[in-house]
Amino acid sequence: MLYSKDHPLYFIALLLPQPLAKKLMGLKELFRDKYQSKASLNSPPHITLYMPFRWPDKKKELLVQALNDLAQKHTAFKTQLEDFGAFSPRVIFADVKPNPELEKLQKDMIRVGRRALKLEGGDYKNRAFHPHITLAFRDLKKARFFEAWDDFKARSFKADFEVNKFYLMKHNGTLWQEDQYFGFRSKE
Repeated sequence: MLYSKDHPLYFIALLLPQPLAKKLMGLKELFRDKYQSKASLNSPPHITLYMPFRWPDKKKELLVQALNDLAQKHTAFKTQLEDFGAFSPRVIFADVKPNPELEKLQKDMIRVGRRALKLEGGDYKNRAFHPHITLAFRDLKKARFFEAWDDFKARSFKADFEVNKFYLMKHNGTLWQEDQYFGFRSKE
């Protein structure tokens, strides 16, 4: 269902806990300062589960209920970040190691979004899920991309964190902000 541009813009993501989020925000700032790419600073470090979509305020309860129901079908799991990757010639990211629980969560999210909520937004038909944390993207100039990628492709980076909730993010006209989170059910 395609909604009007007057409706709020949302996306659904995993946010990273502190101090890991702060460390990755520092890398985003490095891209701003050294490579003149600042667009990624408009959102906190995250892994996108569902790309941006519009949703009317008067139907928000339906959206919240569907996301809460989905969250209650999952339990906490660990996710690992390892090194850096790129989608040439614009995007550099912290890479996420393959993870069956994360893939299942994202597939469930797409199923709920497409079938239950009839959401538009995000072209998942021809793309495999490649979880990552964007450090630089659309405003990274091609020449700066290659310079930055030469710097980052050999860097080592490792971290892990527990995933026990996901977030509905809302655009305020300038930045993406947390709207609310949906906690997973407790392990029995």
